[in-house]
Amino acid sequence: MKMKKGTKIFLWCAAAAAVVAGAAGFVLGRYYVDNKMPNFSQEYVLFVRPDMTAQEVMDSINAGAGTVRVKSLERAFAEVEAAQKMKPGRYIVKPEATSIYVARMVVFGWETPGNLVLSGTMRTKERIAQKIGSQMLLDSASVMAALNDEAFLAEYGFTPENVFGLILPDTYQMYWTASVKDIFDRLKKEYDVFWNEDRLAKAKAQKLSPMQVSVLASIVSGETLKDFEYPVIAGVYLNRYRKGMKLQADPTVCFCYDYKLDRVLKKHLTIDSPYNTYKYVGLPPAPINVPPKACLDAVLNPGNHKYIYFCASPAFDGTHRFAVSYTEHMKNARAFQRELTARRRAKAAGK
Repeated sequence: MKMKKGTKIFLWCAAAAAVVAGAAGFVLGRYYVDNKMPNFSQEYVLFVRPDMTAQEVMDSINAGAGTVRVKSLERAFAEVEAAQKMKPGRYIVKPEATSIYVARMVVFGWETPGNLVLSGTMRTKERIAQKIGSQMLLDSASVMAALNDEAFLAEYGFTPENVFGLILPDTYQMYWTASVKDIFDRLKKEYDVFWNEDRLAKAKAQKLSPMQVSVLASIVSGETLKDFEYPVIAGVYLNRYRKGMKLQADPTVCFCYDYKLDRVLKKHLTIDSPYNTYKYVGLPPAPINVPPKACLDAVLNPGNHKYIYFCASPAFDGTHRFAVSYTEHMKNARAFQRELTARRRAKAAGK
């Protein structure tokens, strides 16, 4: 039985419509998957470096974020031409993100700021440069160059000699791709915030400039790791300073020798340097390290006492004994020396 011509046409049309509908459904399905459906298993911090390829970035996402549908991510990257347009940066891939969002994120540079942590011992410019370079896209050499650039630092009111005074140990929210200027702009902003009217008034009451406060604070920082001792030691040096005495601070001598001394001996105290407080009266010309904020505040709020001397405690616990008179100080010093000798003998005897 022959099929009527009209029926054939109808069936052909129906088949064509089914194909078109299927194709449309396929396209719409892909669109929905790529644009509407979450595609990642866990949150991931993605770093896109300037020399990375799109495939390397996708491989990093797949491994770190646990991509659910790898092909979806590949289509999204192709759609936005990520291979040609993606930007370096620190990005957060969240589980609820779609493929297209992540692709657009790296193309449009929707960075998430991270922590730039400046803390711990920072006694040299090399250490500062290393800390910044290890956490940012910048290399440490460019940071080091800035720390020694007289014209650049002059924009912030500092010099290569006193730049330690600009830096306040803290955790800063910064874009990973921040420039050297961006970082120093932020440091200066935080410096200005720290030196508010209250602290400026306290510095004036001590007859010190903010830079002089930083200088004294750097000495205090070099003397002890015990923060509860900061105000006491700050008071000692302020007492000496006001009496016109030499500060006789070992950390300044260590600075003269680029912190390469294991112990400060008598022969080291004669070095001719404006930083040698055993040789010259008054404050050194600039900070000898980057002092913590707590040391700065200790100088602004020193202990109210008459101590002039201090030495390490014979308890060997990192604390100090303080004295008003030289006689009392020598008694403390001898107690420390006796304990030191006893410990050395015990060590030599293998006890």
